[in-house]
Amino acid sequence: MGEFADSTAYDLITMGRIGVDLYPLQAGVPLARVTSFGKFLGGSASNVAVAAARLGRRTAVITRTGDDPFGTYLHEALRDFGVDDRWVTPVAGLPTPVTFCEVFPPDDFPLYFYRRPKAPDLETDAHDLDLDAIRGARVFWVTGTGLSEEPSRTATLAALAHRAKSSVTVFDLDWRPMFWPGDDAAKAAATARPFYKEALRHTTVAVGNVDEVEVATGEREPYAAARALLDAGVELAVVKQGPEGVLAMNQKGESAEVPPLPVKVLNGLGAGDAFGGSLCHGLLAGWDLERIMRYANAAGAIVASRLECSSAMPTPAEVEDALMAGAVQ
Repeated sequence: MGEFADSTAYDLITMGRIGVDLYPLQAGVPLARVTSFGKFLGGSASNVAVAAARLGRRTAVITRTGDDPFGTYLHEALRDFGVDDRWVTPVAGLPTPVTFCEVFPPDDFPLYFYRRPKAPDLETDAHDLDLDAIRGARVFWVTGTGLSEEPSRTATLAALAHRAKSSVTVFDLDWRPMFWPGDDAAKAAATARPFYKEALRHTTVAVGNVDEVEVATGEREPYAAARALLDAGVELAVVKQGPEGVLAMNQKGESAEVPPLPVKVLNGLGAGDAFGGSLCHGLLAGWDLERIMRYANAAGAIVASRLECSSAMPTPAEVEDALMAGAVQ
């Protein structure tokens, strides 16, 4: 594995989705009429690992791909981004997922997931996990999508239980109702909520937008939802509020509510993953709550100003420049 030969001392290990993003190179054009696309590494957990790697952190991702050319591409892309791919394994007979989007700035970016008959990342099995590496990572990151089907659900909960809050453990609420059984979003949420509550028991940090925190806690108002997440046992609750900014509260009674950085949005889909990688970076650095939120907000704004997700993740210099300017140029 070359530069990844040492399996110890990861700053961040993420576990969850991976796939190929095929994004239209023409903004404001319906998908039916788009004629050219860009191909990018995608999937929330993988993007978070890329975002933290761009900030100088040693990262790895636990996931699975199809045994196909797109799977090969994802391995190559991860390594090009400096993300360890040793725990990215193929699943015979299942295609690597592909995701299309439409780009209608500033706030309409419909997603079309092709994850059938089943996404390989949901075939992650508890018996195949490197539990010592998971427990030893300085930050471990899991997602709500990983709870949506077996064997990934058991694997995710087993990893969390083994880690036992030994260090920073982040639960990205990552609510995607189309991945859960149920005729509508309400039924899907009712199915998901018990598994979200179980994951929160093993979590030190919970991150989600207002829709996601409502699934996890039944509360939609940001302050009420943050308090409910803290009551569920996490040490830090982060509630993303879109144009209203982000709210963070911890068990010490500290809170920070930070407005978004002004930005001309091109594609908002990767902003949350950039935020997540930067959140991990700030936690690892031991920054205060407000500094972490401002830094993560800036990273998210930078990616929102760009078409792609993974390859748009900013460097430390780009984030600092945006913070100094007070906006993304």
